[in-house]
Amino acid sequence: MVGAAEAPGPAGGDAPRGGPSPLERIASFRFAYLAIFVFLVAYVFTVEGLQELLRRHYRAAVEAAVRVDPADGPVADQIAERVGRLMRESPWIRYGDVRVRPLVLGADGRTLLFAGGGPVRGADDTRDAELLPALVDVDVSVPHNTVLANTVLVAYAALLVSVLVIYTRRLAAREALRLAELGRTRDALAARAESIEHELGAVRARLAEVEPESELQAEEIDSLERERSELQGRLLALERREAELRSGSARAQKLEEERRALEDLLDEATRDLTVKESELAELRSQSRRSSRSKARDEEVIARRLRTLYKNLEVDDRAVSNLADLGDESSRLRAEEALKRLCDEPDTAMVRRKVGGLPPHLSIFELGFADKGRIYYTNGKTRRFRVLAIGAKNSQKTDLEYLSRLPKGT
Repeated sequence: MVGAAEAPGPAGGDAPRGGPSPLERIASFRFAYLAIFVFLVAYVFTVEGLQELLRRHYRAAVEAAVRVDPADGPVADQIAERVGRLMRESPWIRYGDVRVRPLVLGADGRTLLFAGGGPVRGADDTRDAELLPALVDVDVSVPHNTVLANTVLVAYAALLVSVLVIYTRRLAAREALRLAELGRTRDALAARAESIEHELGAVRARLAEVEPESELQAEEIDSLERERSELQGRLLALERREAELRSGSARAQKLEEERRALEDLLDEATRDLTVKESELAELRSQSRRSSRSKARDEEVIARRLRTLYKNLEVDDRAVSNLADLGDESSRLRAEEALKRLCDEPDTAMVRRKVGGLPPHLSIFELGFADKGRIYYTNGKTRRFRVLAIGAKNSQKTDLEYLSRLPKGT
C-alpha cells in the first residue's frame, strides 16, 4: 500500500520548467522582422546579380556582332546593322525592360561607330581596315520599376509569405501537442490523487476501530498525507499551466490575424513602392531636363551680356538672377537698364546708394520695370561691375549676399 502511494505519476514529476515557449517567443515578431530583412536584401542583390550577368551576356554578344569583314561593305554600316538587330531581337530588352547602351569605337580609340540606341554616321569608309578590331563597351541597367525587377520582387514576396505561413502553422501544431500531453498528465495525476484519497480514507476507518499502537502505521499515515499534499500542489501547478497554454492558444489566433494583416500591408507596400519608383524616375528626369535648360539659358545670357555691353563686368550671380526672372518681358526691361548703364550712365535711373552694408562696400542700385533692382559698383577692368539682379521679394537675400562680398569688391 505504501509503495503504491509513493509511485510517481505518468508524467514523472513536476510541471514543465524552462524559458518561454516558442509561441511566446514569436510574439515579439523577431522571426518576421528577420524574414522581411532577408527578403529585401535578397531582392536587391538578386537584381544587382542579374544586371551583372546581363552585362556580360550583352558584352559577349556585341563583341561577336562587331566581328565583320571589310570586304562585305562599310564597317560602320555592318556594325550598326548587326548591333541594331541584336538590340531589337533581344527578349530581355523587349519583354524585361532591360536598358542596354552599347558603345563601339574603332581600333584607334577615337572613331565612334555605334553609340547608345543607333549608329553614328560619318565614319571614313576608305580606312575601314584601320577600324578593326573594334573596341566594345556595354552599359546594362535593370531599374527597379521594370518587368524583370518586379518579377523578382513578386517571387521573393511569395516565398516570404509561404515561409511565414509554414512557420506559424508548425508552431501552432507543436503547441497543440504540448497542450494535449499536459492534459493527459493532469488527468493521470488527478486519478492518482483520488486513489490516494480512497486509500487514506480506508486507513482512517481502520484506525478508528483499532487504536494506533504501531509506529509503522503512524509513519504510513504521515507519508500518505505528505504525498497527498505534494500531488495536490502538482495538480494546481498543472491547472495553472493549462490555463497559460489555453491563453497562449488565443494569442496564437491573434498572431495569425496579425500575420494576415502584415501580408496585406506587404502587398500594399509593394504596390506603393512600384508607383513611387515610377514617380521618382519621372521627377529625376524632369529635374535633369530643367537643370540642363537653365544652364543653357545662363550660358546664352552670359555670352550675350559680355559681348554686347563692353563697359560692364557681369558676375555669374547676376547672370543666374537674370535667368531666374523667367518672364521674357522682365528680362528685356532689365537688359534695357543695363544697356543704358553701359552706354549712357549719366541718364540711368540710379535710385540710391545701397545702405546698411559694411563701410568698405560702395554699391549702387538701379531700378527697372516696377520693382526690379540692379546692384552694381565700379569695375576693375571695365567701367561698372554688375553684382546681382533682383526684385522686391528677393531684396533681403540680395542684401545678405552683397554684405558678404570681400573688401576691394
